[in-house]
Amino acid sequence: MFDRKTIHQITTISLFSLLILTGILYFVFYEELVFYFKQYGYPTYLIYPLAIAKIVGSLVILFSKNRFLKELTYAGFFFNFVLAFFAHVMIGEVDPFPSISIALLLTSYFTRENSSLR
Repeated sequence: MFDRKTIHQITTISLFSLLILTGILYFVFYEELVFYFKQYGYPTYLIYPLAIAKIVGSLVILFSKNRFLKELTYAGFFFNFVLAFFAHVMIGEVDPFPSISIALLLTSYFTRENSSLR
């Protein structure tokens, strides 16, 4: 149905475009995010650095040719999504987005051209 390259392109562009958008929205809706960050027990001073990391990290994945930098970026996003998943679980909130993000990230990672899985 879909070849490996098409699956990689769909998952990568979908996930990282969404992350760029959410990074921008962190700046636009800062005050609303303060409420959620406090609810999850995270310090609010993380909002801007997280927004910048989402945008810059997404641009690295989408456009960088440096394999090592991409590996670090994938790892950073993986830890971010796992921590987001458990933050929602710890307050008893059901949010499918961290799980969906992990699935898209892993699919993007393992369908890359230079992936060890072939």
